[in-house]
Amino acid sequence: MTFIQKIKYKYKTGSIIEKLIYINVAIFACTLLVTLYQSLYQQEQNFLVQWFALDDNFNEFVGKPWSILSYGFLHANFIHLIFNMITLYFVGNLFTQYFTQKQTLNFYLFGTLFGGVLFILSQSYFPLFEGRNSTLVGASAGISAIFIGISTYMPNYELKIRFLGFVKLWHLALIWLALDIIGLVGPNAGGSFSHLGGSLFGFLYVNQVSAKKIKLFDVFSAFFNSKKNTLKTVHKATNKKEKTPKSKGLHQEKVDMILDKISKSGYDTLTKNEKEFLFKQGKK
Repeated sequence: MTFIQKIKYKYKTGSIIEKLIYINVAIFACTLLVTLYQSLYQQEQNFLVQWFALDDNFNEFVGKPWSILSYGFLHANFIHLIFNMITLYFVGNLFTQYFTQKQTLNFYLFGTLFGGVLFILSQSYFPLFEGRNSTLVGASAGISAIFIGISTYMPNYELKIRFLGFVKLWHLALIWLALDIIGLVGPNAGGSFSHLGGSLFGFLYVNQVSAKKIKLFDVFSAFFNSKKNTLKTVHKATNKKEKTPKSKGLHQEKVDMILDKISKSGYDTLTKNEKEFLFKQGKK
């Protein structure tokens, strides 16, 4: 098996997070090749970045509406790419433990969309950006939607961080948001607005659906493949082969109890039997 064949196989068999990482890395490699080629002809602007990045000018956006999503797969430099992909790997894999692959992709795309919308609005409204010309690239808005989404769903879940010990997700989310708010007056203010747009989507959607409040995003229900507009977590899947409603109710009740325990104390507090039961339910 050649190197290219190995890459194709890993992409085909990988999770949605791995596929997103492969796509982002491949696109970054293409932009580097274009930059190298154009530099030989002393051309400064990379036409891929120019064509797919999101402009701060609304009139420019109208001419290339796809950029409201495509910017989320571009990166300014190697450090920007590596930082985002490492974050996406850890945050995304945590998200996919409780939600489906399709929901993970949807959060990434809609987070990117909301981030782009808030970026354009901020550039047009706030005097801070008068006289500036900027473009938006990066996966941060989509990643923010995923991270704030999972933090909203189970805020008391604890992660073990070296030198710090166990830290609750809502503490990390608070730091995440605080950095973006502080960044609103920094050199990357436009990027911070896009991050907050993604975070806003992640929070509102999970909060509204989980609490069964007013359905603010019914328009997106088709994308989430949910007739009742409810978030279907991986571990809440019920066994369609069970014959009696009573049996279904008992299984669902046990799943809910385990998920409630995870939300309050973290996954590591589950017993071996509880972990096995949850794993089996997620497989069904």
